[in-house]
Amino acid sequence: MGLQYAAKRNLDLGPGNHNSVSNLSPYIRRRLITEAEVVKAALEGHGLEGAEKFVQEVFWRSYFKGWLERRPDVWRSYCNGVQTDLDKIQADPDQNARLKRAEVGETGIACFDAWISELTQTGYLHNHARMWFASVWIFTLKLPWRIGADFFYRHLLDGDPASNTLGWRWVAGLHTRGKAYEAKVWNIAKYTGERFTPFQSDIASDIQPLDRSEPEGLPALQPLRRPTGPEENLPTALLITEEDCSLETFQPRTLNICSTGIVLASHLRSPRPVADHIKAFEAGALADVSNRLKINPCQINMRDPTALAVWAKEAGAQQIVTAYVPEGPTRDWLREAETALHDAKIPLCEWRRDWDAEVWPHATAGFFKVKQKIPSILSSLEIC
Repeated sequence: MGLQYAAKRNLDLGPGNHNSVSNLSPYIRRRLITEAEVVKAALEGHGLEGAEKFVQEVFWRSYFKGWLERRPDVWRSYCNGVQTDLDKIQADPDQNARLKRAEVGETGIACFDAWISELTQTGYLHNHARMWFASVWIFTLKLPWRIGADFFYRHLLDGDPASNTLGWRWVAGLHTRGKAYEAKVWNIAKYTGERFTPFQSDIASDIQPLDRSEPEGLPALQPLRRPTGPEENLPTALLITEEDCSLETFQPRTLNICSTGIVLASHLRSPRPVADHIKAFEAGALADVSNRLKINPCQINMRDPTALAVWAKEAGAQQIVTAYVPEGPTRDWLREAETALHDAKIPLCEWRRDWDAEVWPHATAGFFKVKQKIPSILSSLEIC
């Protein structure tokens, strides 16, 4: 988390050799360990100066989440666009064949094909390789960026709706509009320790951002959604999702928990099959929460939007309480359940972490605004 991370974090030395990064991202993504805990450990071990780069990278994840909370239409546009792109590509035999070759790692570009293999087999890809991969996918292979983002989301153990969607948009030149990320031959050779030395003809250069594909620009900023907090002593159904697996830091003793439920949402990530290792990791994370809370939760049927209300009503609950669910597939499912919850007069109440409340208001434009606020945010949270 200290100077070694700052000096070597960009090196991608291949599977089994990712020794200069934390490998904590699948756990932070589900808050099996929280951002505050990780940053606190980094600061205690290295101080603010020594841990600066690591701390900034943790804040990037929170910045992306806050940015998408302020522009939820970007998530909806991505979801609709994935299906549209899939329909178009299936109607184009040539492009469909190129997509299939890319997804099984048969492009003939050695580095790209190796990244496909590592990603599909391990559920992980080094952050630098993710940027190269996305750039090659978009600008060299000329495949739709949303299908590439969907491919990542279906295979990455740390796949996060905000970081994944906005990371791909950043590479494409849609997030920081007009500034796309170009994978360079020399950069790949240097930071892979010359495991890969692609020919200049392998990788597109002089790329053009895709911002013209969205001529309307970015949607206007929306106010942050204000969650309804739970009422004490009411019969309560506790809902556990993979969005936050540290519920013991929330649950007050005054809540009268009459039933606990979990939702397994991996299948909602994509209209295409989601990797088995993602489903297994999510199930393991939720089992871990259940073990820590010493509960035996019900599994809610996510294929029925009325199931949430039925479960709570049958349990005699007068409210459902869960950790805050940000923009993404689980949030979309909860929106579908709102009508049945309203008819049953059962409010959905959420806890939002202080970390998010401190970071998200600053996630209005680029990361720099959040970066400037890191010292004051840490001070406000009493982490340093």
